[in-house]
Amino acid sequence: MTQTRRLHRNDDSVIARLLHTSSTWAVVGLSQNRTRTAYGVARFLQESLGHRVIPIHPRAEAALGEQGFARLADIPDGTHVDVVDCFVNSSRVGAVVDQAIEQAPRLGITAIWLQLGVVDQDAAQRAKDAGLSVVMDTCPKIEYSTPSGF
Repeated sequence: MTQTRRLHRNDDSVIARLLHTSSTWAVVGLSQNRTRTAYGVARFLQESLGHRVIPIHPRAEAALGEQGFARLADIPDGTHVDVVDCFVNSSRVGAVVDQAIEQAPRLGITAIWLQLGVVDQDAAQRAKDAGLSVVMDTCPKIEYSTPSGF
């Protein structure tokens, strides 16, 4: 018997909750490079929506006035992270999702956001199976400006 794999579908109520509830977002792929999409979106999250942004980048560099970390596991105990926002290639995002699942109990992670063009159905399912909300293949700036009432 073959098992049919269900494709992830974004839930508008999850998107609205994540965008409109004051929270902390760990932005994986955020560096000081102002020309990168991650920088612009993180700045939008911080300045327009009032979210705290924690940069996650292999160089662990600070960005947008916040200390950076190389990995989610390097974020200090006692720091609460609500959302892990992934600006990494689809072929590498599964490892980030697995780190988020592993760190969720310690950091309080409740959601994973895979940016526009970042798609990994298996990783999304692992996150959902771990009790995390998942948004995939879209951008907070796009979702915030859609006419769907957000």
